[in-house]
Amino acid sequence: MPSKNIVIFSLFWKFMERIGTQSIQLVISIVLARLLSPNDFGLIALVMIIIAIADVFVQSGLGTALIQKKDIDDDDFSSVFWASLLIATIIYLVIFFTAPCIANFYGKPDLIAVIRVLTLSLFLGAFGSVQNAYIARNMLFKKLFYRGMIAMLPSGILGIALAYQGFGVWALVFQQLANAFLSVATLWFAISWKPHLKFSFAKLSVLFSFGWKLLVSSLINNAYEKLRALIIGKMFSAADLAFFDRGDHFPRLIVNNINSSISSVLLPSLSVYQDNRPQMKKFMRRAISTSSFLITPMMAGLAVLAHPLIQILLGEAWLPCVPFVQACCFTYAFYPIHTTNLTAINAVGRSDLFLKLEIIKSSYGLAILIVFFLYFRTPIGIAYGAMCSAVISSVVNAFPNKKQIDYGYLEQIRDIMPSIVLSAFMVLGMHLFAKITMPLILSFVLQIILGIILYLGLAKIFHVESLNYAIKTLKELKKR
Repeated sequence: MPSKNIVIFSLFWKFMERIGTQSIQLVISIVLARLLSPNDFGLIALVMIIIAIADVFVQSGLGTALIQKKDIDDDDFSSVFWASLLIATIIYLVIFFTAPCIANFYGKPDLIAVIRVLTLSLFLGAFGSVQNAYIARNMLFKKLFYRGMIAMLPSGILGIALAYQGFGVWALVFQQLANAFLSVATLWFAISWKPHLKFSFAKLSVLFSFGWKLLVSSLINNAYEKLRALIIGKMFSAADLAFFDRGDHFPRLIVNNINSSISSVLLPSLSVYQDNRPQMKKFMRRAISTSSFLITPMMAGLAVLAHPLIQILLGEAWLPCVPFVQACCFTYAFYPIHTTNLTAINAVGRSDLFLKLEIIKSSYGLAILIVFFLYFRTPIGIAYGAMCSAVISSVVNAFPNKKQIDYGYLEQIRDIMPSIVLSAFMVLGMHLFAKITMPLILSFVLQIILGIILYLGLAKIFHVESLNYAIKTLKELKKR
């Protein structure tokens, strides 16, 4: 079983990997946004809808199954690798020959070549999913840190150079392909596992009995999530889709840094203790309270600073994405509850329950999407629908764990309430300070400083447990 130190240091390196790679990606995306048009980003966003759904089939839920299974050997990893590669080949051929139909659906014939080239990333995804499962199972997150640094920087430089030379949307295509290739290539040398010419239908069958439910769940979830972008891309312009996508980008960047770091370490940790429910509850409470303590103020602060942030970083041309940033901040604030509860369900092997929840959420989510779209008939109306769904889904995702782990929704809300209250006071202070007339950049920087001081200062005054735990963890890391 992983010790507390192993869990903490695994979380530290996973978090460092996310912070490092996403910080570089943020700088790269800002530069690219100033070199390319919203239409270029909109075209890529259209293609990524297809790739995201196709990638669900390639992953097949088998990566999670490799982490969750109690006993595993090299035959399991190799079998999943070859199966994923075969699925990637089939999916790629289907997309390659249907690319003209997809481009015609959007009314953009230029998409044909972009689709066929960018979809090559499916093969790299097949390889990378098994590598990442091996790393998660063995708590080797330090290797991901070096992988991310090595892959992100040169691929970003390539994308910027191509954009500067006038390659337009192709700068984004080759930047993403280069990043995926370098990520896989780096891990090839960093970890001991390599695919062997071994394939076991028996082992794959055991893994798939758990993974197929996650496959269907992911397919439903991705189709539902990408439906918003698909509607905007079809009913409105590529630029509108770019504003929606960029508006989602900034809050997603922050949440993924924290939330995915915690969930990546949480799944293997909870899987080890899947027969010890009190210990699982302890892990869950720590994960929800800690991630909320970090995410809630960041989402609240970003919503307040959305306008000056976009104006300073991306320029006047991207200001229409400000309402999307604010709407997405509200939506992502619920992710600690979503992720922790769903991870716990996977950890105890209840992929059947996971699937049922996805069917329920997608059903009412689709109804909400239709109602909000018909009422507003604008892209922002779709974002408002996502906000509504996020609130309801937080209740739905938490419901099963009341029975499974004795950790219900009301208890979870009590655990995150200090973060919500402190964030409210922080936002009030930032909002009042913004009324003082001063240069835009100075006001922006001072609001950030004020927000941090208010939030951490109040947390210290009222002895918020999550802050004390964070300080204690940092001291342990320093001693290490």
